[in-house]
Amino acid sequence: MLFRVLADIVVVVHLIWIVFLIFGALFGRRYKTVKYIHIGGLSFALVIQAVDWYCPLTHLEIWLRTRQCTPEPYAGSFIIHYLEKIIYVEAKRWVIVILTLMLCLFNVWIYKKQSNG
Repeated sequence: MLFRVLADIVVVVHLIWIVFLIFGALFGRRYKTVKYIHIGGLSFALVIQAVDWYCPLTHLEIWLRTRQCTPEPYAGSFIIHYLEKIIYVEAKRWVIVILTLMLCLFNVWIYKKQSNG
């Protein structure tokens, strides 16, 4: 039970991290520390896509899920089941890479717009 709860928490944190990577520039424009964390996160996302690695949060969740004892139709709770479908999108690798590049370029544009404006 404990491992299931911990794995569910990792899924929620993973979703929050993804949302931060998408919208973090909006806060990063205002707060310098957030900007550095956001740029670092985007850089890391780009690297893991370029070398075809998995996110460390994915590894942690898998490790926790393998330690839960009860077999279920799907791992975690009802809400976590659907959050996982959002986080672990079934798409070809090249689509994910292109989306990651677009996200990075969009955020660079937002930061450049701030420095020019």
